[in-house]
Amino acid sequence: MPAPSWCLILNGKSAGVEAVREAVAAMRGRGIALAVRVTWEARDAARFVDEALVSGVETLVVGGGDGTLNAVVSALAARPEAADALPSLGVLPLGTANDFATAAQLPIDPHDALSLVAELAPRPVDVLRVAADDAVLWCANLASGGFGTQVTVDTRDALKRVLGGLAYFVTGLSRLGRIEPIQARVRGPEFAWDGGLVALGIGNGRQAGGGQALCPDAWIDDGMIDLTIVPEFEGEVVAALRTALVEGKVAALDQVAVRRRLPRLVVEADAPMALNLDGEPVQAARFDIQCVPARLRMHLPADCALLSKTPAAAR
Repeated sequence: MPAPSWCLILNGKSAGVEAVREAVAAMRGRGIALAVRVTWEARDAARFVDEALVSGVETLVVGGGDGTLNAVVSALAARPEAADALPSLGVLPLGTANDFATAAQLPIDPHDALSLVAELAPRPVDVLRVAADDAVLWCANLASGGFGTQVTVDTRDALKRVLGGLAYFVTGLSRLGRIEPIQARVRGPEFAWDGGLVALGIGNGRQAGGGQALCPDAWIDDGMIDLTIVPEFEGEVVAALRTALVEGKVAALDQVAVRRRLPRLVVEADAPMALNLDGEPVQAARFDIQCVPARLRMHLPADCALLSKTPAAAR
């Protein structure tokens, strides 16, 4: 029987991590043909995905954070092949925030993360397809707008390197006194909302921006989008956001948030707005978003909270 064929697409910032090298060596010692490709510049991840498909790679492992995961997912989801004809997907969390990995309860230790990929069969997962002006983009985890997006945009790389996920917390507190609402319209099947919003979550996954749980009940295998709108309510919203950041309480947002579960939706703003797709801001005045069910296959923990089909006893 031929050796399982894997390719680890590794963010260049993590190429020198000794624990990663040791984990790769351990997988090779188990008889897995594991190639490593290191990203250096834009489009590297997409190029490595194309090369892996030509080579017949069975499993792609993403070594990095939410942005690296998005790059690989986007390249795979845009392919014409069906999900079962594409490589399965594993995640080795190495980013600053690791929002998807945290919500999915993926191991942080490199050896444990790769062992999970080797030992557990992949599960079908959804991906969000986002049409923004003339571009078609993809989102594996969560698209966010308003306050959460601006926090991510404003958090400087140097601060992230020093403080990690705490950097988003610090930046968020600094912005609480100057939140400006976005005038927008959100439409979906049997749903319409108009007004000023200070935060918007469009969830395949649950959290973004270093732990902001905008869509706390989202599942990545239910064929639906979890929508959260935090509307403009003057000081009440500011107080709720402050509580959410300082105390980490989802309940603070629940006091003011509008929530729906929809298969597709359209967001239109009076002026171009930034929507953050897995950490990558995109500017447009209109976003057409749909959930593409079971578009990819991913190796996830047996008790992963993001899976709706996980047995109730394990959740």
